[in-house]
Amino acid sequence: MKFTAGQIAQMLNGVVEGNPEVTVNSLSKIEEGKPGSISFLSNPLYTPYIYKTEASIVIVNKSFVPEHPITSVLIRVESAEVAFAKLLELYNQIKNDRTGISKQCYIAGTAALGSNIYVGEFSFIGENVVVGNNVKIHPQVFIGDNTTIGDNTILYPGVKIYSDNVIGKNCIFHAGVVIGSDGFRFAPQNEGEKKIPQIGNVVVEDDVEMGANCAVDRATLGSTIIRKGVKFDNLIHIAHNCEIGENTYIAAGTGIAGSTKVGKNCMISGHVAMTAHITIADGSSFGGQTAVSRSLTKPGLAYIGSPAMEASKFRRSSAVFRNLPELAERVNKLEKNQKGKT
Repeated sequence: MKFTAGQIAQMLNGVVEGNPEVTVNSLSKIEEGKPGSISFLSNPLYTPYIYKTEASIVIVNKSFVPEHPITSVLIRVESAEVAFAKLLELYNQIKNDRTGISKQCYIAGTAALGSNIYVGEFSFIGENVVVGNNVKIHPQVFIGDNTTIGDNTILYPGVKIYSDNVIGKNCIFHAGVVIGSDGFRFAPQNEGEKKIPQIGNVVVEDDVEMGANCAVDRATLGSTIIRKGVKFDNLIHIAHNCEIGENTYIAAGTGIAGSTKVGKNCMISGHVAMTAHITIADGSSFGGQTAVSRSLTKPGLAYIGSPAMEASKFRRSSAVFRNLPELAERVNKLEKNQKGKT
């Protein structure tokens, strides 16, 4: 799809400097710009590239003053970074604006589908499923019986949603996300372990995004709950009966064990591990590879380490244990000297 510099400037409330009829049909980094693409300059470190880029259009700040001739058409805006982010969003909307139902999918007769939806090849929609308006279901998605999908939600290829789950509006699930798999619960028996049936569900509220290959287990009873505005990176596991609070962000590789309640507005770095049946206060943040083995009830604190400790204490402690070999050597020498005196 082609756009002129004039059309793009109108979308971004910018001013064209050069030919407003120049057209582009792709986006590019300024150092890799090619004819027919649009790029942007925000970071001063990349300024040298604007003089040799082949991008047809470059978005720049209004304050930008060139030191050499520029062959690209410029669009001047208040903030090039913000404007390009808006352009990326518009591009993504256009790219994903698919509609229609493939003849190679299966939809149960009792399923209720909203308007303007897309269902890709080899997808499966089970009995009594309710799909909202403007939902995009990409190829090879599985949606189990009695599941509800809210308006404007996007399910990328290979997403699997087991039966009886509730997915809110404006959610995005990337490839390989699994919602509603069994929780990991077994009861010891004389003859071995006995699996405990998991008959609850998962409730995902509005505006949640999950990266590729995340897994959220169904509850044993009741619901595993992912609250509004939560954002997951790739490869995250949320166990049965957990609750993740509003607007909490979790980076890749994190695992949260069963029945743990994480507050709202938390920031959890990669490879964090949380044990079961604990509570995490609102606004808590965790450095990478932190291991949390107890409830943390004071809001707004930062934690690092294994086991987790407040970041300020960890930094003071690290100054000590970083020098433990030298300290041990000094103690040994003092003990030898003391023995020699006696």
